[in-house]
Amino acid sequence: QRRVVESGGGSVEAGGSLKLSCASTVSTHSWNCVGWFRQTPGKEREGVASFWPGRGMTYYADSVKGRFTISEDGTHTTRYLEMSNLKPEDTGLYTCAADIWCQSGNRWDAAGSYNFWGQGTQVTVSS
Repeated sequence: QRRVVESGGGSVEAGGSLKLSCASTVSTHSWNCVGWFRQTPGKEREGVASFWPGRGMTYYADSVKGRFTISEDGTHTTRYLEMSNLKPEDTGLYTCAADIWCQSGNRWDAAGSYNFWGQGTQVTVSS
């Protein structure tokens, strides 16, 4: 059964770093898109970053460009969101999302583009 599970959240001070993991029950190569979303109380869920190998693209929200990076481990079962120079506004519940279809007309930052979701991991950045 296909699933993704996140881990790696925590509390850090501004300027610190965290590395979130998105572990998959199947090879990451079998997903056609894997992304990260975050949500803060009172705000809409927003796309943070996503990897769409079929398009040859890795997408990042403007607010995280240059600070966040999607990477993969050598076993091809886990994708990471490496976050550096964290800011208090990065605080939120980070959720990994994936899909095997990833339709060509879909937006990378639209939640509806993904059908498999993890449970989320909390990231808190203090000033």
